[in-house]
Amino acid sequence: MFRCGPPVDETESVSTAQVARFVAVLSLLCWAGAAAALAATLLRRRARWASQAVDALAPAALWLGCLVATVTTVGSLYFSEVAHYEPCELCWYQRICIYPLSATLAVAAIRRDRNVWRYVAIPAGVGLVIAAYHTQLQAFPEQSTFCPTDVPCTIRYVWEFGFVSLPFMALAAFSFVLVMVRIAALAPKELNHGQSPTPA
Repeated sequence: MFRCGPPVDETESVSTAQVARFVAVLSLLCWAGAAAALAATLLRRRARWASQAVDALAPAALWLGCLVATVTTVGSLYFSEVAHYEPCELCWYQRICIYPLSATLAVAAIRRDRNVWRYVAIPAGVGLVIAAYHTQLQAFPEQSTFCPTDVPCTIRYVWEFGFVSLPFMALAAFSFVLVMVRIAALAPKELNHGQSPTPA
């Protein structure tokens, strides 16, 4: 979902506009889920409901993170390959961070690897920082940037609900993935009985 360029033309296809609205809604749901899960994680030692919520979510956390990373990857490919939105430089950096996470989280979910955060946190964290910068850049496009003028990072291809841009969607995905790998790390050890032993 990481592209930037000239404003969306009023003559764009209805299908592309519908896809943009759909993924914008998904990103808001992603934000809501990440916020609720993070709140439960922070309150788990103080509130029993929060602890129970984290324990219930833990077995599915990596699969949910994998799902979000995969949808984000497919969405970015749709906008560039089908809608023909040319990615800017910051968009490519975010793609580099998100694309491998789909496979990484899928393998981790199959192996029930609660330590996946060790090799997911860095790319997801870097992607989050880039997406956060890019989000504010598109929110305030009058700023000067280092992006090439042929594909500027400040111009919006998508601008739903008056604030949801493509980098905003990316920021939601990175945030959700980081919260999910954190919850997976908190899973009770008995939930990870299927994990392959770590080589000596």
